[in-house]
Amino acid sequence: MRIRTMPAVAAGCALLLLTGCGAADMTKQSSPFANAHGARTVTLSVQSWVGAQANVAVAQYLLEHELGYRVDTVQVDEVPAWDALSQGRVDAILEDWGHPEQEQRYVEDKKTIVGGGDLGVTGHIGWFVPTYFAKQHPDVTDWKNLDKYADQFRTPESGGKGQLLDGSPSYVTNDKALVKNLKLDYSVVFAGSEAAQITQIQQFAKEKKPFLTYWYTPQWLSEQVPMTEVKLPPYKEGCDADPDKVACAYPHTPLQKYLNADFARGGGKAAELLRNFEWTTEDQNEVSLMIAEQKLSPDEAAKKWVDSHRSVWEKWLP
Repeated sequence: MRIRTMPAVAAGCALLLLTGCGAADMTKQSSPFANAHGARTVTLSVQSWVGAQANVAVAQYLLEHELGYRVDTVQVDEVPAWDALSQGRVDAILEDWGHPEQEQRYVEDKKTIVGGGDLGVTGHIGWFVPTYFAKQHPDVTDWKNLDKYADQFRTPESGGKGQLLDGSPSYVTNDKALVKNLKLDYSVVFAGSEAAQITQIQQFAKEKKPFLTYWYTPQWLSEQVPMTEVKLPPYKEGCDADPDKVACAYPHTPLQKYLNADFARGGGKAAELLRNFEWTTEDQNEVSLMIAEQKLSPDEAAKKWVDSHRSVWEKWLP
């Protein structure tokens, strides 16, 4: 989200790990296998969106079935996940959308976390409207014209202003600052989770209603509900350095993996596989759709993908 954290991932609390629906902060917990004598174990952090769940599902499947590890997964919000990773409560984060403060603290200063390499997927956060509305009103795709449509984006929750729908407040978001600094007649309304946001977007689309939403790519819903990005003031390096003064678009972010430093040194073949794990947006979306749309369990989706993409994942094996 992720995104915050953007970085995730689906409708309903049945996908608890996937969506974060009612999720608790798990940073105080560690793998139940962590103290098992002689156990070859790995603990992976799972963020609350489906793309992140897809990464973890495939990594877990390969660690268990190809390398013989026992794998535990723990759901942690984006920033607390860095604390858990630093403490060794989790061994790896497989999809990070950019947290400069945490990188400085844990990677550069404390050296308790090390980079695990590119995931292979480029993430982008932005403001989007449904394509059916953009076709009717092409000028809505320029932020300078958004106030013209504020009345059409108004909801009971937006307090007389246009609604900018966000997901979870834990995700990477500059939206409140953007609305304020661009002097827009909008109110940021948090759905609470990716699942709740998806449900609202699907309902708007079903009724062909206009909406403005914080959204991100890659994400499986974009194939079901085509959306068009609103052009914000161009992103320039450093334009988002002060969170209170942000008045520019979000960057395009090559998503990164991070490993606990001790695990990176002593994690053997598991650490090597996770470093080597690199796939495409299409790969991630394929697994995400199986989980979110086809209602396969993460393990079933991972098995299906692994069975049909041997040439991809064989390169990751140590």
